[in-house]
Amino acid sequence: MSGIFIGGGGTDYREPQVLKLDLANRHGLIAGATGTGKTVTMQILAEGFSAAGVPVFMADVKGDVSGLGKPGAPSDRIAARATQIGLADYAPAACPVVFWDIFGQSGHPVRTTVSELGPVLLARMLDLTDVQEGVLNIAFRICDDQGLALLDLDDLRAVLNWIGDNTEAVQHDYGHVARASLGAVQRALLVLENQGVRGFLGEPALQLSDLMTTDAQGRGQVNILMADKLITTPRLYSMFLLWLLSELFEELPEVGNPDKPKLVFFFDEAHLLFDTAPKSLLQRIEQVVRLVRSKGVGVYFVSQLPDDIPEDVLSQLGNRIQHALRAFTPRDAKALKTAAETFRPNPAFDTATAIQQVGTGEAVVSLLEDKAIPGMVDRVLIRPPASQMGPLSEDERRALITGSPLGQRYDTAVDRRSAHEILAERAAAKTTQSASQDDLKATFETFNRPSQAARPSPGRATRYTGKNSPGKSENGSMASNLGEAFAKTMVQQLSTRRGRRMVRGLLGSLLNR
Repeated sequence: MSGIFIGGGGTDYREPQVLKLDLANRHGLIAGATGTGKTVTMQILAEGFSAAGVPVFMADVKGDVSGLGKPGAPSDRIAARATQIGLADYAPAACPVVFWDIFGQSGHPVRTTVSELGPVLLARMLDLTDVQEGVLNIAFRICDDQGLALLDLDDLRAVLNWIGDNTEAVQHDYGHVARASLGAVQRALLVLENQGVRGFLGEPALQLSDLMTTDAQGRGQVNILMADKLITTPRLYSMFLLWLLSELFEELPEVGNPDKPKLVFFFDEAHLLFDTAPKSLLQRIEQVVRLVRSKGVGVYFVSQLPDDIPEDVLSQLGNRIQHALRAFTPRDAKALKTAAETFRPNPAFDTATAIQQVGTGEAVVSLLEDKAIPGMVDRVLIRPPASQMGPLSEDERRALITGSPLGQRYDTAVDRRSAHEILAERAAAKTTQSASQDDLKATFETFNRPSQAARPSPGRATRYTGKNSPGKSENGSMASNLGEAFAKTMVQQLSTRRGRRMVRGLLGSLLNR
C-alpha cells in the first residue's frame, strides 16, 4: 500500500481510507473538540509515516504521544476495532523515538545560534518596526565585518551596547542609529529572555540532518519535542517552530512532488502558534507553509477549531481529518458551519450534522486523491494505534534518552569565544593602553622637569650673559629644547604597539634606579 491506512469509511466502516504518501506533503489539518481523539489520530499518522521511512517531528504539549516509543498492549476492544475496519495485519509495535526539549530537562537540548536565526526572522519574532529591524541588520553586519561570532543573547547585547557607545563611527560606515531604536530592540530582547529564550540560543546548534534519519530497519525517526513547559510561553513556542520550518526551507533542495515526504511536522495546539503572533510573523508562517511543500516537507496542524488557523494557511491544508465539534456557543456554530463548507459534499449525509454526531475515535475525513483533488467527505472509524496510548513513565522515557547516541553531541553546552568576550577584551585593552600612555607622559614630564638645584633662588641676582635668556647659557637653552623635542617624540613613538614593547625594558631600568 503506497499510503497510510487511516481507518474504515462508508456505512459499514469497511471502505479503506488511505493518505497517499505522494500527496502527504500537501499538508493537513486535524481538528476537533477536546477528548474526541485528535491525539490518537496524530499518533497513527506518525506511526504510518515512520513505517514508510519518513522521519517525523511533533510537539507534545500534554505528554500524551511519548507512548510512541513503546508497543501497545493488546486488548479485546482494539482487536474488535481492527476487525471492524478490515485491518488484518494489526500488531503492537513501537517507533524509533528521540526526545527533545528546549530547556534540556525532558529530552536532548535544542539550540541554535543568533547568527543562524538571522536578523529578519528575529525582527519578526520581536515584532520590531522597520527602523528597529535596521538596527538589528547593522549589528549583524558589524559582526560579519569584524569577524565576531554572534552565538547567544550575551553576544547580541554586547554588540548593541558597543553600537550605542560608538554611534559616530557606526553612522559613518553603516548609517544613522537612533538611541531610541537601540533601546527598543534591547527591551524587546529582554521580554523574549523572560520567556526562556536564553537556553534556546547557543551551541552546539541543532543539525537538521539529526532529525531526518532512519533506523536499521528503515523506519523514520520520530522526534518528539517535549513542550509541556514550552507551551506556557507561546512566543518562544512559535519562534522555535517557525525557525525550524525556515531552516528546512532554506537548507533543503527543491524536489517538486516526491514519492513520499522527506519530513513531516505535526504542530499540536496550533492556535497557540497564531494567537499571539504579530502580523509580520503570520505572513512569514504563511509564506513558509506555502513554499516548504516543494522541499518535500509536510506540515500538519492540530487544533480544536478549523478557524484557529488563519484562512491563508488553512487554504494550504489539503488532507483534513475533522473530529467532533459541539455547537455550544455562537462561535462554535460558526466554526461548525465553516468546517462543513470546506469539505467536498457527500450526498449520503449532511456534513455539518455528521461532524456533530461522530463519536470518540471517529472523524469526518477528506483526503487528497489523484491529481491532488480533494476526496469526497466520509465518516471514518479511526484505526487503533500500534504503540502505547498514553505517556511513557518517567523511567521509560529517561531510558530512551540515555540510550540515544545524540546525547553525546547535544547534552553538554559549549561556550566558545565569541562577540561578548572579544568586545570585552578589546575594551579592557583600550583601557590599559590609555592608562599606559598617561603613565608614559607623566614619566617624561618628571624627567624633563628642572631640578630644584637648578632653579634660581628667590631674591638671588640674575646674571645675563650676552643675548641668551635670563639665567641660561646658550648650551643650556639648546639642551632644554632638545630635551623637550626628545620627550615629545618618544611619547608619540611609545604610544604605538611597537614602541610600547621597546620601552618596557628601558623604563623598567630607569624607574628601578
